[in-house]
Amino acid sequence: MRIAVVFRDPPPQSERSGAVRLRRLAAALDDRGHEVTIYCLPWWETAGRRLEINGLEHEGVTFEHPALFYTRLPGLLARHSPDVILASASPAGAVVSAWLGARLARVPLVCDWYGDEPAVPASRWTEQAASLPTRVTTPSEFQRTRVREYGATESNTTVIPEGIDMSLVSSIDPGEHRDLSYACRLDDDSNLEDLLLALAELRDRGDWTATIVGDGPERSAYERQARDLQLAGRVEFVGDLPREERIAVYRSSHTFVQTARRATFAEELLWALACGCVGVVEIQGESSAHELVERRERGLRVTDMDELDEAIEESWSMGSRDIDKAFQSFDHTAITGQYVELFRECGVDAR
Repeated sequence: MRIAVVFRDPPPQSERSGAVRLRRLAAALDDRGHEVTIYCLPWWETAGRRLEINGLEHEGVTFEHPALFYTRLPGLLARHSPDVILASASPAGAVVSAWLGARLARVPLVCDWYGDEPAVPASRWTEQAASLPTRVTTPSEFQRTRVREYGATESNTTVIPEGIDMSLVSSIDPGEHRDLSYACRLDDDSNLEDLLLALAELRDRGDWTATIVGDGPERSAYERQARDLQLAGRVEFVGDLPREERIAVYRSSHTFVQTARRATFAEELLWALACGCVGVVEIQGESSAHELVERRERGLRVTDMDELDEAIEESWSMGSRDIDKAFQSFDHTAITGQYVELFRECGVDAR
């Protein structure tokens, strides 16, 4: 299968979660033996329009004015004659250009719309980017609803969640036991204050410990709040950690708490659930985190911060669990398989 990936600013030019997800997918499809070419704005200084980067073929659409990306892309795609075109939702104009290329090549267009693309006002381009593709994939129902507000429909949208590496989870030994963990960038949206206030209510209910993973502009303020609430001896701030160390924390934790105000996809919660944690989620209007614990035995949801301490205490009454194999369906291999199956549904001979 020949796959053209329209990705104006791929990593390392953009390191947002949606960009990393699409590049990982392109690499996984290439590893499966498919012929993958990424069409992008070139940033390399070597001569030549085509360049292999980390095993993936990249083609620079234009070395001149960036606006020419949109006008040159359709013809390049048609000449490439792919079986399917897979496009990043950022920017919307590139999706429309990819659609024109798909029309010329007479192939389906799949747009991956993660939800962390640079914010732009709703416009005709945004509406077309949502409505023109054969399918629009999103990582959550929350993001699917947003895309439908832009102009997508129920029939042209599909949820394919973010993936994790289950083999990595099983290869990491647990760290020192803690009763609770939390992980997020510590900024205005992290909402760690709700968790700290809930833990303050639990000060006299057992000898528990908690670990806060993450760094950011509000870290010092949260550390001060923990001290003010007399939690300094119970709550440990460990800063940002690489994936392997985060897994060790989650595998040694009984409960993982999610309180962040914004999350297109709650990736850290997913890793923690796969590691066997009980998930406690404070429902937020701009977060999809609750979707990961809905209808799950080891998941609790609260709508009011006043209920958070009770939910945490209830989670501690649940039995401990090692790796939760129910999350094998979120493994990167399984997620790649979902995309391949989607291509088949779009009429592609995805052998």
